[in-house]
Amino acid sequence: MVDGNTLVVGQSGGPTAVINESLAGVIGAAMSAGGEVGDILGLAHGVEGLLEGNFRNLRRQAPDFLRSLRETPSSILGSCRYRLRDADFEPALTALRVVGARYFVYIGGNDSADTTHRLALAARAANYDLRCVGVPKTVDNDLVGMDHCPGYGSAARYVAISTMEACRDTEAMRRSDPVKLIEVAGRHAGWIAAASALGRRAPEEGPHLVYLPERPVDAEQVVHDVAGAHREFGHVVVVLSENQPESNGAVLGSGGLPHHVDPFGHTYFQSPAQFLVRALGQQLGLRARWEKPGTMQRTSTAHRSQVDADEALELGREAVRMALAGMSDCMAIIQRESDHPYRSSLGIAPLSAIANAQRVLPAEFISEPSSGLTHAYRQYAEPLLGGPLPNHARLT
Repeated sequence: MVDGNTLVVGQSGGPTAVINESLAGVIGAAMSAGGEVGDILGLAHGVEGLLEGNFRNLRRQAPDFLRSLRETPSSILGSCRYRLRDADFEPALTALRVVGARYFVYIGGNDSADTTHRLALAARAANYDLRCVGVPKTVDNDLVGMDHCPGYGSAARYVAISTMEACRDTEAMRRSDPVKLIEVAGRHAGWIAAASALGRRAPEEGPHLVYLPERPVDAEQVVHDVAGAHREFGHVVVVLSENQPESNGAVLGSGGLPHHVDPFGHTYFQSPAQFLVRALGQQLGLRARWEKPGTMQRTSTAHRSQVDADEALELGREAVRMALAGMSDCMAIIQRESDHPYRSSLGIAPLSAIANAQRVLPAEFISEPSSGLTHAYRQYAEPLLGGPLPNHARLT
């Protein structure tokens, strides 16, 4: 048992444009809980801060902190990609006991779900009444058991609009730079790559080719597809994921050799887009450029979806309600009620079902690379964008 009612909250994994909305929801709900919650402590850099005893007192911030926090991108507490080792659990629980923690809320993706789940099991084994609740976050949109993840709507809107703009630029510059490749996030799931075609009104507008990790493709096929699209339109915009696989399973152009492996076993490879730029130049004689939004696609608030922000905030609040109700080893999730008008509700899922699992695009969302996207995917994704996309002018 622990003599205390402190709430400890942390952020983990890749930041998003709305992860601080979830944090604001947690802090606000905890402050509104009266005597049920005492101190509210933020972990500096996730569980690494927990092991270091590095906490930030979130009750002692400026009066306008919560308001400005909601407009702040990235993870204000600092993030990490640290996987707790077996030897870490005893010092982690000790650190929580020292501050009188009763509630532990962790905002993150599938790796963070693994951390929160294992910490809940360790606390239970130690007879420590620690309520461990997860808040979902990932632009990759690949958490199982929920309709979509906070962070995805904003990233999808950013990528959709950025691709529309890249298409207009490539169309204008086709005489000197006729081919552009855009490499977006997504290890094994093509949710973000699929979003790139949401602004496509007609085949000639582009993106002309969209490749998804769920459908492996060899470099020779990409070169063939680009040649065909160039003959038809005079310019080509290609979108692909950062880990786009070949038919043999290796990341395209990597030779199967990663340049980095993180503590959770995730592998990182050299750019497939950069590899394809060279291949297109050598085999087709076409000048190609490549772009990689990188961290901008996940943290930019320039095109943030209000639907995304509102749901992220409410999930943070719900996680606190769940912890106060005695729940543990679970995550607050989003459930879709309807598409038109769009409505969602909140639910609960066990962390054991989310940790180390991955949801890829269902078959009904996937079309041929040159076909844009399916009606089923558009119906799913458009409500998450928070509003219509720009309608670019076309000459007649």
